[in-house]
Amino acid sequence: MSDPAATSPSAAHDSHGHQQSLIKLAIGAIGVVFGDIGTSPLYAFKETFAGHHPLGLSSMTIFGVISLIFWTMMLVVTLKYVSVIMRADNRGEGGSLALLALISRLSPGDTRSAQLILLGVLATALFFGDAIITPAMSVLSAVEGLTVVEARMQPMVLPIAISILLALFFFQSRGTAKVGAIFGPIVLVYFATLAVLGIINIAQYPAIIAALNPWHAAVFIAEMPLAAFLALGSVVLAVTGAEALYADMGHFGRNPIRLGWYVLVLPALMINYLGQGALLMASPEAVANPFFLMAPDWARLPLVVLATLATIIASQAVISGAFSVTMQAIQLGFLPRMKIVHTSASAFGQIYIPAVNWALLVLVMALVLGFQSSSNLAAAYGIAVTGTMLIDTFLVGVLVLTIWRWPKWWAAPLLGIFAVVDLAYFASNLTKVPDGGWFPLVIGLIGFTGLTTWSRGRALMQERLRDSSMPMEVFIKSAAAAATRVPGTAVFMTTSPVGVPQALLHNLKHNKILHERIMILTVVIDEVPYVSEEDRIGVKDLSGGFYRILIRYGFMQEIDIPAVLKQVENCGPKLKMMETSFFLSRQTLLASDKPGMALWREHLFSWMMRNAESAMDFFKLPTNRVVELGSQVEI
Repeated sequence: MSDPAATSPSAAHDSHGHQQSLIKLAIGAIGVVFGDIGTSPLYAFKETFAGHHPLGLSSMTIFGVISLIFWTMMLVVTLKYVSVIMRADNRGEGGSLALLALISRLSPGDTRSAQLILLGVLATALFFGDAIITPAMSVLSAVEGLTVVEARMQPMVLPIAISILLALFFFQSRGTAKVGAIFGPIVLVYFATLAVLGIINIAQYPAIIAALNPWHAAVFIAEMPLAAFLALGSVVLAVTGAEALYADMGHFGRNPIRLGWYVLVLPALMINYLGQGALLMASPEAVANPFFLMAPDWARLPLVVLATLATIIASQAVISGAFSVTMQAIQLGFLPRMKIVHTSASAFGQIYIPAVNWALLVLVMALVLGFQSSSNLAAAYGIAVTGTMLIDTFLVGVLVLTIWRWPKWWAAPLLGIFAVVDLAYFASNLTKVPDGGWFPLVIGLIGFTGLTTWSRGRALMQERLRDSSMPMEVFIKSAAAAATRVPGTAVFMTTSPVGVPQALLHNLKHNKILHERIMILTVVIDEVPYVSEEDRIGVKDLSGGFYRILIRYGFMQEIDIPAVLKQVENCGPKLKMMETSFFLSRQTLLASDKPGMALWREHLFSWMMRNAESAMDFFKLPTNRVVELGSQVEI
């Protein structure tokens, strides 16, 4: 069987031409990609026995839970994400939106595309719910280790966690490039510590290693089916962050992530879970916080500090991921323009989106203050993750069966296993809805409504503008030939590659003049992460000093229109910014009862449009060379 990814442009080098050493990239991936799943031992095992659906302590339940954790990691993380889904790279990029764009690009005109788009958008909306819960959950669970060191520290847990989270979000505007350099070594030490603590405790009860046998999971499920089903809601916490392996593939490449998983992360995690199980077999009272109680007294405070650093890194990775996904959504037309600050001149992925940062901060603070402990938060954690995993299975199923065309006789059973496992975990997490699981569902619903409203509203608006636009040939032969021409270049930006832009019509109507050279400029965001410089610009001479210019970008690229226009050829002399005016059309939307969207969604779309960043800032146009002309559009 050939690897479908081998045919992609990224096959020569692992994702975007990564040419650093495999080891160096793997260490970097360990510091960023595995932060979320790496901090799961702080709370996953504990929540199974002391959470909202606590299991009774017995050799069967302890062995059964460890067996479930191990085989969940093997099926969900190792087989599904690392072995199968990471083959689905969209020119090196991963994640639900990149996967969706890949399917759309490889199967244009597919009748299921509308349903697939809705699934991809839903996965993106659920990701934002996860991005809110992960920082609150992981930091709280680490700081709670202080109560193991000294019980009287309990009143300090919340203030310390809030202080750490506030510092983390306020630091975002400075960028993470410098801090990123020390992420890898810290997390390496953290994973090594996980393994050492596990080995020390396994040595006290070596029989725990037998828990890796799937027979123990089978016996646990057969003997206690309801308890095992409810336990899945906590067991899945052990693989939260699995989707990050795929989403962050573009930063490091698939091979470094696979190397980090197989060589360090998977062994360290499982050794630690086995160690926690061995501790509970020997000392059942340690169920209150088995992770920190694995360490001897003298090592617990340093362990709290190390675990807190690891959770800060995990939170940083999720926050950076939220910025990256937001930018993809903006470029692909699912969100309005927002201010995007690039915080590193050398690393494109280092971006900061103020609106997203402050929204996350407010919601994370509300979570911490509302739930107050990691155990309470565990009830809210899991639904977003399992929902995203389930959607990824459906999307990759379409890819495997209809685009890659793997043999159905073995691809279908494999996808069936993935779907059954994901459905079981998702169903188990639904039992947590009354205790807090409603939160990520509400966030997901709000996100889904916003993403679909903006996408649908844009499509309707462009349709209305196309219906009312004049053919370019007619305009050039009639009105343009009779107008007074003035020196200079006018650039009219429009979303439609056909017809006359509204701003051009309004300029002629009100000012009665046309510039000597007129460029009708359309920016197109392709369904690939990166577009090469050779494919960036397309120029068509429309005659009479009119030119239609198409500028193409990938959905991960920064847009800079003046920089590109300086490279334009075949349309007269080189462009000079001081002799160029940019004309933008600003639409005022009027909600109407025309078919298309519900009235409340039209009002929501109108509000989103009013609050979008101006096209002038988004496209980096010179502020003293821009003219905005307004028009009204009914949708």
